Amino acid sequence: MSETKKAADRPTAPPQAANGVDRYFRISERGSTFGREIRGGFATFFTMAYILVLNPIILGSAKDKFGHHLDAVQLTTATALVAAVMTIIMGVGGNLPLALAAGLGLNAVVAFQIAPLMSWDDAMGLVVLEGLLICVLVVTGLREAVMHAIPQPLKQAISVGIGLFIAFIGFVDAGFVSRIPDAANTTVPVQLGGTGSLTGWPILVFCLGVLLTIGLLARKFKGAILISIVTMTILAMIINSAADVKSWGLTTPEWPDKLVDTPDFGLIGHFSLFGAFDAAGVGIVTVVLLIFTLVLSDFFDTMGTVVGISAEAGLLDEEGKVPNLGRVLLIDGAAAVAGGAASSSSATSYIESAAGVGEGSRTGFSNLITGGLFGLALFLTPLLTIVPLQAAAPALVAVGFLMMTQVKNIDWDKYDIAIPAFLTIAVMPFTYSITNGIGAGFLAYVVIKVVLGKAKEIHWLLWGVSALFLVYFAIDPIEQVLGAK
Repeated sequence: MSETKKAADRPTAPPQAANGVDRYFRISERGSTFGREIRGGFATFFTMAYILVLNPIILGSAKDKFGHHLDAVQLTTATALVAAVMTIIMGVGGNLPLALAAGLGLNAVVAFQIAPLMSWDDAMGLVVLEGLLICVLVVTGLREAVMHAIPQPLKQAISVGIGLFIAFIGFVDAGFVSRIPDAANTTVPVQLGGTGSLTGWPILVFCLGVLLTIGLLARKFKGAILISIVTMTILAMIINSAADVKSWGLTTPEWPDKLVDTPDFGLIGHFSLFGAFDAAGVGIVTVVLLIFTLVLSDFFDTMGTVVGISAEAGLLDEEGKVPNLGRVLLIDGAAAVAGGAASSSSATSYIESAAGVGEGSRTGFSNLITGGLFGLALFLTPLLTIVPLQAAAPALVAVGFLMMTQVKNIDWDKYDIAIPAFLTIAVMPFTYSITNGIGAGFLAYVVIKVVLGKAKEIHWLLWGVSALFLVYFAIDPIEQVLGAK
């Protein structure tokens, strides 16, 4: 064997850390740089900053059993505070480029399913209980064991499904795709634009943003996603000032009247841990089922997000395991507790973190940037929320492509894994839920293995999780049966 061949076979030593911060976050070791981490932190913030607007709208538009609303200004403060603190903690403690904030879907459950049955304090108490239960599952090792029990091809399918899901979110948020208002009279549930065609300046901004982003990515241009977001935001502000734009959606790209606003921490600490169990007209069975729904959704949304982000960042080991998984999951559970305690609903890991990964983030250092921006948002909300969804959404479409590339690693000739993988990938965007996709894939995997006489290949934890998903999907008839008794 030649000396050249021997040298090529030797393992390459990781790059030398430049300083203590580099060493702690393993920035050089993971093939990243401070510049990439900083760009990634900005990109992640801009793609999820909409939660500062959307969470107060969702929670603030609902009434509790007694007709009370939550204050929108206080909700904005609580949302930013929890996102800032928990994102930084995830960065320092979990060392993953994984930002956290109030979970979409979970906040809707709290607002429209739980709050109408009880007071807001009682509803947020259930969120705290959900987070505590998830922490218990982490401490006992059950949550981590479930993640390790998932076959590697299914983990890859979860990443691909999330890629399609996050791209679909981008198209919908930008208004490129919309629901048909009277879908009952047509076989087509969604349409192009708002009327079946693309109209208006905001859609033009989105389309130009997609073209700019994919062009820069194809050229492997550093900072492609962040450059696109900033450029399209500036263009949107120019268009908004020069043209008669009726609506940009949640965020209007215009220079605010004031740059600094005083945060209002009035909602912090307003929760009743066990108040729901004493709420008039709400039975214990109903309360337990509500907690079960929150736990299951949060559990598997996070699982899919953590696996998907880690896979896209190239951080999974040879066995498909996530680094520092125990700490990551514990911090995520603590975020749910923090969200309930702050009355901003359950906080969870955000799939939009993929935008930062697409920009080069590989460590928790980028979380310091994202978390710091959320911290600034406590005081600079008027300035930091001028980015319209049409300028940020192209990043989600581009990241969807990047995550989709993992589909090549799935063996499509083996139906016992290919069919569950397909259902996982398809159900996520089609039902707008990571949890639903994972549940469909798990159930299909178990059924097919049994049908093929390969039941012994199923990990015992997957049997248990699939049974829980069966309950999850059949929750309505179960509630009716229990109610009838």
